[in-house]
Amino acid sequence: MVLKLYARTGWGGGGGIVALTLAEKQIPFEHAAINLAQKEHKTPEFLAMHPFGQVPVIVRAFPQFHRNMRSKALPLLPTGLKERALVEQAASVEFANFLPAVLNVVTEFVRKPLSGMPTDDAASATALAELSTVLDVYETILSKHRYFGGDEFTIADLFHFSYAPMLADAGVPIMTSTGPNVARWWNDLISRPAWIKLKEEGIKGTAI
Repeated sequence: MVLKLYARTGWGGGGGIVALTLAEKQIPFEHAAINLAQKEHKTPEFLAMHPFGQVPVIVRAFPQFHRNMRSKALPLLPTGLKERALVEQAASVEFANFLPAVLNVVTEFVRKPLSGMPTDDAASATALAELSTVLDVYETILSKHRYFGGDEFTIADLFHFSYAPMLADAGVPIMTSTGPNVARWWNDLISRPAWIKLKEEGIKGTAI
């Protein structure tokens, strides 16, 4: 048996991040598609796995999972104390600064148009300005090393895939127009084979 990932089918959000992590680690998994519109995440069976009825959910189907996470070639988390601290700091910056800013832009340029809500030019401009301010700091950080958490691709970079790729699809090229270091980093990230496959196919389980 392999790892089982309960998530929506698309590449965005937390389910996409988990699927991308597993793909980068070359860990096989089975995808159990959850239809949120049909409240499949609120059934008694699902609530037994997650009492708040939220996705994604991982069910560990074999005892070697943690060992495999440690043994795969791509570490995602460095073992050195200094390097590990840098990655954890970067992940905190993504969560506290980048994520709120990018979500505001996604709301104005992606979610509102999709739901038929009227757009707010002032709110859109404010959201873009806030994200631009965050990316100006990213420009300085990324002038010092190749990736956001150091010179190797790590979980701190991977977290950015949750919502930021939606921006270019919505005609907002801010990830590649803010500065050369941010553009270089972002183009590197979206060129990763695991990401290209996930975006093309959505979440699909991989066999052993």
